[in-house]
Amino acid sequence: MMGGATYQCKCYSDNSCWPTNADWDALNKTMDGALQVAVPPGAACHKSFRNSTVSVYSEAACAEVQANWINEQWLNTGHEFMGRSTGFGSLIVNTHSFKDMKFLKMYSGPGNWTGSAAVVGAGVQGRELFRQAFAQKPPVVIVGGECPTVGWAGGYIQGGGHGPLTSIYGMGADNVLAFDAVTVDGEYVTANTKENADLFWALKGGGPSTCAIVVSVTVKTFPEIPTAGTIININSTHTNDSAVFNKGFHIFHNLANHYVGNGMFVYFEVGPGPGRLHIAPLVGPKMDEEKLNEVLKPLFNQLDAAKIPHDRHTRAFPTFFEFYIDMFEEEQPNQNSIVGGRLFTRKDMDDDADEVADAILFGSSNPTKDRIGFSVGHIVDPGHGVPYADNSINDKWRKSSSFVITNVIMSGLETWEEKKQLEDVQTNVIGKRLREAGPDGATYVNEGDLNEPNWQHSYWGDKYPRLLEIRKKWDPKGSYTQRRRLGPRTGISLTKERSSARRLRKRLCPTWLKFPMTDNRDARESVVVTAQRPRHHLSLPGPSQTPAPGQQDTQTRRHASTQAPVDSAPGAHHHRLARSALRGPMVRDR
Repeated sequence: MMGGATYQCKCYSDNSCWPTNADWDALNKTMDGALQVAVPPGAACHKSFRNSTVSVYSEAACAEVQANWINEQWLNTGHEFMGRSTGFGSLIVNTHSFKDMKFLKMYSGPGNWTGSAAVVGAGVQGRELFRQAFAQKPPVVIVGGECPTVGWAGGYIQGGGHGPLTSIYGMGADNVLAFDAVTVDGEYVTANTKENADLFWALKGGGPSTCAIVVSVTVKTFPEIPTAGTIININSTHTNDSAVFNKGFHIFHNLANHYVGNGMFVYFEVGPGPGRLHIAPLVGPKMDEEKLNEVLKPLFNQLDAAKIPHDRHTRAFPTFFEFYIDMFEEEQPNQNSIVGGRLFTRKDMDDDADEVADAILFGSSNPTKDRIGFSVGHIVDPGHGVPYADNSINDKWRKSSSFVITNVIMSGLETWEEKKQLEDVQTNVIGKRLREAGPDGATYVNEGDLNEPNWQHSYWGDKYPRLLEIRKKWDPKGSYTQRRRLGPRTGISLTKERSSARRLRKRLCPTWLKFPMTDNRDARESVVVTAQRPRHHLSLPGPSQTPAPGQQDTQTRRHASTQAPVDSAPGAHHHRLARSALRGPMVRDR
């Protein structure tokens, strides 16, 4: 309360300022009917939506929803580990149909790059991009993530973007030549080294949902390269002796600086629980089998000398694409967990590699007496191939050696109080151990802990102040709203409400934006409105494509089942952009 009034920065569905059906209809006419109502899966159990004429009540459908409610929550196809793809009270701009790709033999735009390039639409996913790059004459490669369904041009690039070729060609954002984007004022702009250079700098690593809606990205491409890979396993089929297993992990991970010093990338999993190490794979770009075995000789010799039982095999391929399709495994959905992580630098590894290994093992086994952990690791160093890049990525990445994502596994049936306790375990038990083991390190804005202490510096280092000023310039009203993006430390409004799950939810609000509320409805009533109110999605067809009949409806229903995604959230949901300023200007192609 301030001066007798309660303040908040956005209008939500339980407020009298929320647009009426007539308002939405008028807006829809300006968009040629592209505005869609996304019906939540639980709507079948309600006879009407507040402030809406939509009704999909069905006793049979309601029974099915209730019987399969947990599964309904698993329909999210994205990789937004931090949960920012939920956009409570948001208007969503769906650019998933922006699938255009154009490959250039020679780039002639601003900057000193004159090699080949590609213009990639915001809805293109990783494997789609790699496949089209391989189909070129001659074939080319692009820096992308290891997971094939990651949305490449959205949060992946805007968060920085690491992957199998990062140790030789740098981060994904290091290779961006230009962005085409739509500003919060509806202006279609180009950002490169000559035009809107500050926006160009910020979009290359400043994080998702920051300054503009990215429509396409122009990026460097490189000639195809031979690539070799090795897969190694140490698990219960080899040994049940925890001391032997831990020794094997130490031998493997303590050589992280050696791997990145040879331009390698390594993907590994530890857990779930104790006694499982799956390295799949150790990637040797520009290597054949003989060269990779030579580089990995210290690893093989130490494992054999310590008599660590394991299995391993190495394969070589004439191209990176063939290697990628064969040796990277599909990632499976349906795991519930609380996520955190840490980036360890080469200095961290030089100072105490054993302590780093112990911290990873701790978070991967049994961080509490009744919970198991699971860690996903990436041994990678963009600084090996690109020692300097003029962008907003944390400079710690130029000194990196190993980056690990930690997970506290959940069943999906935990109460709100239990989830908060597990968040504390992730941040103040596992996370504390990781920070102590890697004091020179940082965290990654795309794959970190929402409760990370001193997150502004941990995500962006000394670049945060400049990023914040650019954010205020390009989004002065704070229309792009989510947790742990560019904004003030105290980024919540004064309004709290109790949700249908009877938990407190804080509404996000930059402190420089607070407007008085005139609505004094009961909080519990407002929750009913929020839970039942349909979200409105704006689907924009790509520049030269129209979605197939029924495609938008299918996508919209899927999005609704996982709540409203936020602007360019990392992963496959990069293509969905949310905006909380419900009466803001509309996006137009120009």
